[in-house]
Amino acid sequence: MIISYIICKDKDEAKRISKVLINKKLAACCNIIQTESLYHWKNKLVEDTEVILLAKTLDKNFPEIKKEVLKIHSYKIPCILKLGVKDINASYLNWLKSRVK
Repeated sequence: MIISYIICKDKDEAKRISKVLINKKLAACCNIIQTESLYHWKNKLVEDTEVILLAKTLDKNFPEIKKEVLKIHSYKIPCILKLGVKDINASYLNWLKSRVK
């Protein structure tokens, strides 16, 4: 299992991406968390509210997740990371495997 960590501009975008990933069976479950971000963009320090999308999936699906997110994401350079999971309870992993391709 891995977690795909994706930053979105707002909750609506995170929900739209989550629905695509779940409907295409690329992710079993997505969590949406509002956050505050600070970063440099176009030579300015930006303080912004963004949304973290955590998509729970299998490692083999990550390349396709990146491809799908890049097609529909509003950011010119979206953050799409793969976070490894070292331990997981067996019943959750079995459920996850039953939900993704």
